[in-house]
Amino acid sequence: QVQLVESGGGLVQPGGSLRLSCAASGFTFSSYAMSWVRQAPGKGREGVSCITARSVGPNYADSVKGRFNISRDNAKDTVYLQMNSLKPEDTGVYYCAAVWDPYASFCTVGADQGRYEFWGQGTQVTISS
Repeated sequence: QVQLVESGGGLVQPGGSLRLSCAASGFTFSSYAMSWVRQAPGKGREGVSCITARSVGPNYADSVKGRFNISRDNAKDTVYLQMNSLKPEDTGVYYCAAVWDPYASFCTVGADQGRYEFWGQGTQVTISS
């Protein structure tokens, strides 16, 4: 049974930090590119960041460049999103998503549901004072 389980969300003041985790099971994690996608209240999903199966060529949405860092540990079947200098506009539900692509040297950020094979259930991130 395929599972992606996000954790690490919460309520943080502006300027604070959070580290999200996404634990994968039921598929060969090391063959999948991983992405983080978020959805703000009342808005559509937005691609935030991605990382290839081999941990090369991470990519970020312009809105989070320089503040967020994506990483993965294939030994632990887990992808992370370190979020720093958080802003109220970062508020939303954060999802991790997976697409089979074991040989890619780069990835593109996107939220199209059709591009991903697996999705997590999401974790809420709220930035507010």
